[in-house]
Amino acid sequence: MNLSRTILKLFGWTVKLTVPDYPKCIICVAPHTSNWDFVIGELAIASVGRKAGFLMKESWFFWPLGPIFRSLGGVPVPRRRKNYSLVEVLVERFKRVDHLVLAVTPEGTRSRTDRWHTGFLEIARQADVPIALAAIDFKTKCAQITETFVPTGDNEADLCAIKAYYSKFTGLHNENFSTDPQ
Repeated sequence: MNLSRTILKLFGWTVKLTVPDYPKCIICVAPHTSNWDFVIGELAIASVGRKAGFLMKESWFFWPLGPIFRSLGGVPVPRRRKNYSLVEVLVERFKRVDHLVLAVTPEGTRSRTDRWHTGFLEIARQADVPIALAAIDFKTKCAQITETFVPTGDNEADLCAIKAYYSKFTGLHNENFSTDPQ
């Protein structure tokens, strides 16, 4: 048994993984209501012997956390930078490499929001990669990736379908989690 699995088990967590080990994909993670989501997610993916990078706002990449996050696969996301398209950068990156798995939290914040970001849908569609739907459910203490979603190009409809999927899960601070329409 690996260390990540042991730690999760010690705290009563289980991991359920049924999606293939895609060489390229986006892992959509929700609910995102706490920094503990990151810890549970990292332990869960490591517990099944897989690796995934992640997007995180660049302000978290300060010393000494920056080198640690980068070594774990962290990709800093700039905010308010003119003439910068994260979607274009990541689509190019997906097209350029043979292996890339990135975790994304479409809520983009740990605070309550109905307005989820759709960039992950565009990245997946333009780069022609699937989206693995990952849930970190604090009610059942289960981290799971059991569904794959292929974007249709209709971001509004796709986001509605994805929110409907996540509506059954509970975040640590569930009052901050919303799957209401945008």
